[in-house]
Amino acid sequence: MAKRLIFNAFAMNSVSHVYHGLWRHPDSRQVGFNELGNWLDLARLLECGRFDALFLADVLGLDPAYKGSADTYVHEGLHFPTSDPGMLAAALVSATEHLGLAFTSSILQEHPFNFARKVTTLDHLSRGRVAWNIVTSVGDAAARNFGLDKAVPHDERYVWAEEYVEVLYKLWEGSWEDGAVLADRAAGIYADPARIHRIGHAGRRYRVRGPHQTSPSPQRTPVLIQAGSSRAGRAFAARNAEATFIVSLTPEAAAVAVADIRQQLRANGRRDDDFLFIQGLSFVVGSTEEEAWRKSRAIDEYVSTDGLAAHVSRDLGIDFGTLDPDRPIEEYQIEGLQGFVRFYEEAHPDRKATAATLAHAMSYNGRIIGTPEQSADQLERWQAAGIDGVNVAYQTMPGSFVEFIDQVIPVLQARGLAQRDYAPGTLREKLFAGRPS
Repeated sequence: MAKRLIFNAFAMNSVSHVYHGLWRHPDSRQVGFNELGNWLDLARLLECGRFDALFLADVLGLDPAYKGSADTYVHEGLHFPTSDPGMLAAALVSATEHLGLAFTSSILQEHPFNFARKVTTLDHLSRGRVAWNIVTSVGDAAARNFGLDKAVPHDERYVWAEEYVEVLYKLWEGSWEDGAVLADRAAGIYADPARIHRIGHAGRRYRVRGPHQTSPSPQRTPVLIQAGSSRAGRAFAARNAEATFIVSLTPEAAAVAVADIRQQLRANGRRDDDFLFIQGLSFVVGSTEEEAWRKSRAIDEYVSTDGLAAHVSRDLGIDFGTLDPDRPIEEYQIEGLQGFVRFYEEAHPDRKATAATLAHAMSYNGRIIGTPEQSADQLERWQAAGIDGVNVAYQTMPGSFVEFIDQVIPVLQARGLAQRDYAPGTLREKLFAGRPS
């Protein structure tokens, strides 16, 4: 029997996330992203729909990455302004009991000692429902916001990330022994000093004496997610992460990516079931296929093609507004492009990625249009290719999630592909429930 799929809502604490221009849609509440009530409603909806987590993306700078300017990002509300996803996750703790809270934080933005303390605090308050999406930040604007002259070269960022997580592991896992907290009122002893240790880390970037300022939380280390698709990114994930967010363009391409990372997992002494593959997809659902396509066309009337191209430009480190759309991308030798070109060429081994094909593929190839049954059929294809779950992107907020929960989830539950209730325990225990330990 197939394992059930994991479902996360993929969102961002901003006006416009993936399908740009759709914040203008009359059914979307995303323009109210700074209103806590909208997020509380979404979190409760997701928990009622038995989603596993709310997965919050982030961006840290305003790059002049499209047509030589930052203006499109400001006009479109395209990841600017963006509010802090970690703070939002904290605000949603008391509104939910089971929903995981996955937030993005870059190695750029915070010293690991303070980050470790914040994450442990949030894991305590949520009773173990926190996940961290580890990113290394490709843009020059983000780097300059944190005192650097420009972005650190690609592979060097992952060397930095290795030390960053090394410090965190020492704080989360090595500083407090099990049983260090006694809370002995009669003896007047809260914790045993002999079971709490300084970590004494001295590395290339960080010197951290320790001990960890906060007592161990239910998970100690949050669920670790990594989204890099380059060779260095996949190697980092195989050594450190428990899940990776992939954007393969077809199930067949996903199978190639999954096989590649699984081989690296085994080379690092890890087992297949130690790791989850989460594919990014979106859905337009209708009672008939014709209705679904009609809804899709109506949605696309609000889509900004400039916004889509600007998003791709920023994420891939290449200004699509200044390039020959038909020239092979590899000829430009652009630093930040490695991961998505890899996904594209795994899906299309007989052709080279161009600016035009990448812009379209990044925006639309992960979109499933059809009836609830057709959506479930497509998800079965993706699962057969090796994915463990889906980051569900939205067109309208919260309408896309309402539609998916009301129409697709019941079909998936009937097929055993979506959970009917939450497993007990921490987020890690819920995600890996039913998988070999």
